[in-house]
Amino acid sequence: MIVVGGGIAGLTTAVVLAESGRRVRVWAREPAERTTSAVAGGLWWPYRIEPEPLVGAWALDSLAVYGELAARPGETGVRLVEGVHEGTRLDELGAWAGRVPGLRAVPGGLAARLPVIDMPVHLAWLRERLAKAGGTVEEREVTDLAAVPAGAVVNCTGLGSRSLVPDPAVRPVRGQLVVVENPGITTWYTSVDHSSAASAYFIPQPGVLLLGGTAEDDDWSLEPDPATAGAIVARCAAIRPEIAGARVLAHRVGLRPARDAVRLERRSLPDGRPLVHNYGHGGAGITVAWGCARQAAGLVLNPAA
Repeated sequence: MIVVGGGIAGLTTAVVLAESGRRVRVWAREPAERTTSAVAGGLWWPYRIEPEPLVGAWALDSLAVYGELAARPGETGVRLVEGVHEGTRLDELGAWAGRVPGLRAVPGGLAARLPVIDMPVHLAWLRERLAKAGGTVEEREVTDLAAVPAGAVVNCTGLGSRSLVPDPAVRPVRGQLVVVENPGITTWYTSVDHSSAASAYFIPQPGVLLLGGTAEDDDWSLEPDPATAGAIVARCAAIRPEIAGARVLAHRVGLRPARDAVRLERRSLPDGRPLVHNYGHGGAGITVAWGCARQAAGLVLNPAA
């Protein structure tokens, strides 16, 4: 079978399928290092993704996996890091929040020790895990799902599904980040107003600090905006003043594949072969990756379940 898409959703789904004993190939338009997944901040937390009841189950499933992978951070890129979601309350969240170990109310918000994933390391580790299970990754662009020569096709193309399916319901939500030298910050922080395109967050990754961010609906620009970058640094420095003097190392832009609801379902290609969709994860592709991958694999391997 062929999984189309080489970001976090595609690679994780391919790993689950390959480790179930199926022969799996991933066809990706570009290397994983150039996907939206690669520029993500990497903090586990449901963000801009629906529907919440399903998202909660997928996220908790993934949380359990990341908790295990955090025992080998150098290999998997996954660490457990303390931090605070300012302005967030437990009673604003779904039932899933009550099952997040250590999630607790603190003055002004919620604190927890959550997975922080170094995405370039993690994506490389996923590719290696897939290879060990007999799977392969090929750089091939797909313009017609029906033309993919496989017994079953799994579509994990994220924003690419807008034209490939085609599905006009999937749309970009632009996120811009600033990468700076870490001035010694060891905890993550978020303050997100879901009614605003601007937010403040910082996430420590090995050797650097990621600053964010933005959530600009229907903006396709991949070019970093200098004024936006300056505003991001200023918002983060208002929380931790030492950020103001941190040397800027890089700028990142990613387009989150937003949809009113994640599309995770089985359909049939024109010739009757199974087609499973797994896309539309918004700002939480990392957060739900393993839960969605397992459900997608189940739709391929046991569609009657």
